[in-house]
Amino acid sequence: MPKGYSLCPVNSFDASRVIARRRCYWGYNMQQARSFCGAYRSAALTLTLAASLLSGAAQAADVTLRMSLQLPMKSHLGQNLKLFEEEVEAQSNGAIDVEIYDSAQLYKDKEVPAAVGAGSIESGVASLTRYVGDIPAVDIFYQPFLFNTEDKVRAAVAKGSTIRDEIDTAILDTGSTVLWWQAYGGAIMLSKDAPLKTPADMQGKKVRVFGKTLGDFVTATGGAPTLISGSEQYLAYQRGTVDVGMTGISGVKSRKLWEVMDNITITNHADIEFIVVVNTEFWQSLSEEHRGIISAAAAKAENDVRDRVSAIEAEAYAAAESNGMSVYTPSEAEMAEWVASSTPVYEAFTESAGELGEKLLEAARGL
Repeated sequence: MPKGYSLCPVNSFDASRVIARRRCYWGYNMQQARSFCGAYRSAALTLTLAASLLSGAAQAADVTLRMSLQLPMKSHLGQNLKLFEEEVEAQSNGAIDVEIYDSAQLYKDKEVPAAVGAGSIESGVASLTRYVGDIPAVDIFYQPFLFNTEDKVRAAVAKGSTIRDEIDTAILDTGSTVLWWQAYGGAIMLSKDAPLKTPADMQGKKVRVFGKTLGDFVTATGGAPTLISGSEQYLAYQRGTVDVGMTGISGVKSRKLWEVMDNITITNHADIEFIVVVNTEFWQSLSEEHRGIISAAAAKAENDVRDRVSAIEAEAYAAAESNGMSVYTPSEAEMAEWVASSTPVYEAFTESAGELGEKLLEAARGL
């Protein structure tokens, strides 16, 4: 169905969403951000309830699930949401209406955790690292070269694993419930004139990052980290705001980053995970039947993207090369230099992530 803005009270912007957009910056404590939204949200809900009474009982009986996504719909995360949408609407016979707002129409990636936690929108997709301000331990997946095989990644993110269960439980304290995890692949480096072969090539360069721990990795390897949202990285590369890029290979394809960057260095120094979260109050307000339908669709979507991520990455590498990018794989000796340079990242993580971080790190090393 068509996606976009509507004059219907369910879809119109409310004051709480505006406050969330202005207050929810990276690193801002979730509880603080939600406190700015609470009073406005209550007033908006009152107005929405009054409007719904005028619109008729039949309309009020429908459930609308709005979802925010920073990537375009053609991205593999966008297509994964589309699969979820089709499954939910089919299994509910249209009783649940899923609306996807892609390309950061409503919220940037860094704004999603607080917006969903405050109830300004029902659901959204965020990079897991966006919760680092409240839960430093989520950056376990950004410890350099820790999850260096697909088997280790799958074991870590599987339901029932120590790492997955602890993170899902901790996110409940932010006002959100995790619906499913979306695999994004390994982190790679982008450059213009020449590939980055060793940390020596990072010296003095400004590097786009999308999380604190990734910033620590850049600092440890000699670069200067600059936090830039995914939706803003194309312009950052085009304008020379940064010298080096960091992303997943699928992002190169969906955002056509070959138009602004020339080289890819396959470091796979971190595992990039996105999560789809839903506001907990909204979730608990749903009927058991509707929660069951949504949970089943979420499980199907999670399995689908996890099973296809290797093929998605292979297709993206091929697309990058066909569009003129050079792909460089560091030698064993060069990789050893990257690994050795990243030791301070682990030290910073254990200091900031507390007991939960230590527990997750122990679990990860045991995989």
